Amino acid sequence: MPRPGIALTMTKCQRHSGRCQMASVSLSQKDRSTSLFFHNAARSQATGHAGRSNADRRAPKVVVVRVVPWWGVVSSTAAPVLLVGGWTVAARLQPRSFNPVTSTISALAAHGAADRWVMTLVLLAVGVCDVVTGLALRPAAAPGRLILIAGGMAGVMVAANPEPAGSGSLAHAFWATIGFIALTAWPLGALRRGSSVPGGLRPAVSAIAAGALLGLLVWFAAELMTRGGQVGLAERVLTEAQAGWPLAVVLTCWRSASSARLPAWARRDDPPAPRPADRRNRGRNGKPRDVRLPDWSARSRRS
Repeated sequence: MPRPGIALTMTKCQRHSGRCQMASVSLSQKDRSTSLFFHNAARSQATGHAGRSNADRRAPKVVVVRVVPWWGVVSSTAAPVLLVGGWTVAARLQPRSFNPVTSTISALAAHGAADRWVMTLVLLAVGVCDVVTGLALRPAAAPGRLILIAGGMAGVMVAANPEPAGSGSLAHAFWATIGFIALTAWPLGALRRGSSVPGGLRPAVSAIAAGALLGLLVWFAAELMTRGGQVGLAERVLTEAQAGWPLAVVLTCWRSASSARLPAWARRDDPPAPRPADRRNRGRNGKPRDVRLPDWSARSRRS
């Protein structure tokens, strides 16, 4: 019996059409929603069918395929929305004019800032969302998921270690550095290879995403070390990109799961109707009965 929250892939090869059909059914644990995959491939492109019998080729094959649960979509969507809404509301709550281009996000949660609890709760919530998304992103490779979870936990520690008023904090800088690096590198650890891999987890796409995030991180580091006039802008662009990429990956996983349809043979729950020859060989209760060959047939086979 398959576990909830995974998908079953069944393969069936038709004898007369010479084509191979593959369908995958995803069973959700909570709402029992079904995600369907369907793929038709020519028999000439299928491997391993030449030496099999017709019965083996018609037999369903079950393969485990992991999908993203609904709560992973919620957490990945909430992270970028909370981040933008949080720093916007926190900036408006400041008694004096706050320049988001030259001031960092941490300044809104630092000691001495007005209503600093707003940005503190936002940073805490975004970190928790990253952890939940890493747990839900089952199609991704395990190293990338662990790095994403580590980045979310670092975000929680950033919220727990605010900057003092008018000075920096070593603990705050340490956890912020860990978080920035983890959220930049996780696409490289999450990539997978194969034709059925979602677009956001393919090697080329993951490398481009990691390169773009690295470029934004270098820009923010340069502004921070040189005390440039765009340190706040660079940090906001970087953090929003790091919060938005998990959502993009989750959406590509869901698009791959819902872009196809299930064939009729995989949609049936009941077994196919028996052929006329099969009906004659069944008893009153519908179970197959033993059929004995006549004596002349047995003698002809022995001869």
